[in-house]
Amino acid sequence: MRHSGSLRGWLLQAVLIVVFSLPFLAGAQVQELAPTDTSDIVLIKHADRLRYEKKDSVTELQMLTGNVFLQQNNTKFYCDSAVLNRRTGVVEAFGNVHINDSDSIHTYSQYLIYYSDTKKAYLRKNVKLTDGKGVLTTNDLEYDTDTKIGIYTNGGKVVSDKTTLTSQQATYYGDMKDVYFKDNVKMRNPEYDVDTDSLLYNTDTQIATFITETLIKSDSGRRTVKTSEGSYDLKNKKANFGKRPQIKDGSTFITGDEVGFDDATGLSYALGNAVFRDSAQGISILANELRADRKRNSMLATKRPLMIIQQKNDSTYITADTLISMKLTDLKGYENTYLRADSLSRDSLFKDSAYRRIDISPSDTTNRNRYFMAYHHVRIFSDSLQAVCDSLFYSGVDSVFRLFRDPVAWANHSQITGDTLYLFTANKQPRRIHVFENALMINRTTEGYYNQIKGNTINGYFINGNIDNMRARGSAESIYYAQDEDSAYAGVNRSTADIIDFYFENTGESKGLSRVVFRSDVQGKMSPFRQVNHEEMRLRGFHWLEARRPKTKFELFEDPPPVIIESATGSRPRE
Repeated sequence: MRHSGSLRGWLLQAVLIVVFSLPFLAGAQVQELAPTDTSDIVLIKHADRLRYEKKDSVTELQMLTGNVFLQQNNTKFYCDSAVLNRRTGVVEAFGNVHINDSDSIHTYSQYLIYYSDTKKAYLRKNVKLTDGKGVLTTNDLEYDTDTKIGIYTNGGKVVSDKTTLTSQQATYYGDMKDVYFKDNVKMRNPEYDVDTDSLLYNTDTQIATFITETLIKSDSGRRTVKTSEGSYDLKNKKANFGKRPQIKDGSTFITGDEVGFDDATGLSYALGNAVFRDSAQGISILANELRADRKRNSMLATKRPLMIIQQKNDSTYITADTLISMKLTDLKGYENTYLRADSLSRDSLFKDSAYRRIDISPSDTTNRNRYFMAYHHVRIFSDSLQAVCDSLFYSGVDSVFRLFRDPVAWANHSQITGDTLYLFTANKQPRRIHVFENALMINRTTEGYYNQIKGNTINGYFINGNIDNMRARGSAESIYYAQDEDSAYAGVNRSTADIIDFYFENTGESKGLSRVVFRSDVQGKMSPFRQVNHEEMRLRGFHWLEARRPKTKFELFEDPPPVIIESATGSRPRE
């Protein structure tokens, strides 16, 4: 009996110890909060200590401290201490709060209020959210563990790789890893700085999408982009912009309906009413499609391209099916090429042009180390000179336009044709013209008669954009309408010589032929004006091609009418 009583007493004591110890031994026990809806159940997985506090007849709180671990579905909560309201389903957590959302998104803070029915968490103080690709930090964050959407409205930032984004407001979409930034958005990257009001950024792809007016600056400040639509792939260094962005890169400017560039390859494009302008070189290019290679410093313009070489009083306009611009030192065979170096002084007027080697450094980025080509249906217009041909080559090192395949040039009332035509310029104005093979210059008088000079080659010189004199050499021929002191026609001279020079009057209103000089082995005769059949006063190869001449810059894209050969008595179709 004594033994039996002792056993009962020991068992009673053990039961009392267990009963009174239960509130503090919840570490391995699973508790349920708001068990009426299984989706709202918050499980107490662990706590060093647990006690109950009854606030009123319907409210009972669970107080957890020490290594608290809670779980609802796939969302896990960790903190130093927590208070659970069994009736409302609200969790309040303190100290080193950590939300592990399906092992994909981790959120940290020092304070949390969590509503288990709506699955919304409100975090404060040193809030940090990370998805493994980027880190969002703020002082106040609303996070939905169901939709995985986080929102801050009192300022914050996101750091993704080498990119930092700050804003006053932001919404984070965990499933897509998108962050929508709003109000005073700033993106800082080693290569670009972005300032805007709204921006969408994906922490996985590292693509920034622009949806409102945005300013982008390169780290050097050399390149700036103004856009209201587009995206930039920071990982692959590719950008695409719409709604006519404006891009400045040093002295160059480009815009278009759509513009894009690839910093990795150096390739870029502009589509739809594209405009390229280089203020340092005074060159603009307009086209419906522009493509450039920054590394090779080259450009391709197609779909009705137009190049404008800007000058103070007389800009030059050039159109063709295709325009190409590249570095001269990248031209195949350049190192073995001798370029013509012509003196433009009056002293060299009757001297042969010398050839000499011109060396250019491949590192030279000025217009001197550039060339551009235009091919098919080339048309040129300036107030002082107009021209057409099939293809054209221009070299910055010597400022020479080379026109190939049926070139025709017009200056005032004069027309020049030949197999190949070189136009030398200085300070972007015509200074000299050189025609190779079958060279023919026709000067139409105000009365409709034609002064003509022909030779194997013709050299002509300009002063202030006007033809001053021309020289034909090699089987040279001429037809010249001579005038007396009263400008009345005295006769028509038809002659041949080794060299024939035409001189033009460019003072006052007069722009016509003033005198002719024959040099060496001269043969010819002067016929009375009234005894001449003016229809027969034509040198071999004569064609007056005024119909092909661009009259204004607005005619450059118009299809020229059928070629008409004009004569003193009328016109007839070209045979």
